[in-house]
Amino acid sequence: MKIRLVFLLLLFFYGCADISNTKVLKLAHGLDSSHPVHKGMLFMAESIAKKSKGTLLIEIYPSQQLGTERQALEMLQIGSLAMTKVSGAVMENFAPKIKCLSLPYVFRDREHTYKVQDEKVGRDLLIQSEKYWLRGLGYFDAGQRSFYTKEKSIETPDDLIGMKIRVQESVMAMNLVKALGGAPTPISWGELYTALQQGVVDGAENNPPSFVTSQHYEICKFYSLNEHTAVPDLLVIGTVAWNRLKPQEQEWLQEAADEAIAYQRKIWVEAEQEALETI
Repeated sequence: MKIRLVFLLLLFFYGCADISNTKVLKLAHGLDSSHPVHKGMLFMAESIAKKSKGTLLIEIYPSQQLGTERQALEMLQIGSLAMTKVSGAVMENFAPKIKCLSLPYVFRDREHTYKVQDEKVGRDLLIQSEKYWLRGLGYFDAGQRSFYTKEKSIETPDDLIGMKIRVQESVMAMNLVKALGGAPTPISWGELYTALQQGVVDGAENNPPSFVTSQHYEICKFYSLNEHTAVPDLLVIGTVAWNRLKPQEQEWLQEAADEAIAYQRKIWVEAEQEALETI
């Protein structure tokens, strides 16, 4: 029992634990385990286990078990956590140039979005965060964000005037809601259901699958498909954990991430349609 306890403590305090010949990367994020982005990460964990023949494993902690997105990024920076999934809106606080991905109506369609992310612009942005001890591995599809509210639908920008709208911890998101006449209110994802319930905010904005898996539709009866931004989810590893990996392990991890992103983008389209039908 004591040996098992020591093993668990080592896993908790070190983002990349090397026990015997097996390395374990801890990955924490804030989404529900039924979310398509979480399923993409499960796919990656299975892929890396196969590629490494069990010598490199990923343990996933969903639903903010280890903290908020900002806290997860901070843990990556000091090496107490290996990996996380974080919205590009939150990542801009750590890598300012990523703000460009939060501009409203900047992408023509899904294909345009993928092209920007997967080619030079997107790849440069992923590496740009290394100076902040964070390395991006790729972009999960997080769809388009739209407003949902408790008391009325949003038909024009004037409908947002005076309304308290939950936003992510993002200057771009706050400036957007402010420009439309609303009052932006940063609240962590895990606390949003209660904030809506108690009237701390009048509404929020997110993609259809997140609106459904969070069960915010139980409180907010109006979902306005204005699709103002297409902010991606970033798969990120701390440079502390990345540099602990051997070149072959880094290659396996990047390959598994690329495969998982392709898989997640496929199931995202299906999840989006199912969510809209549910709504």
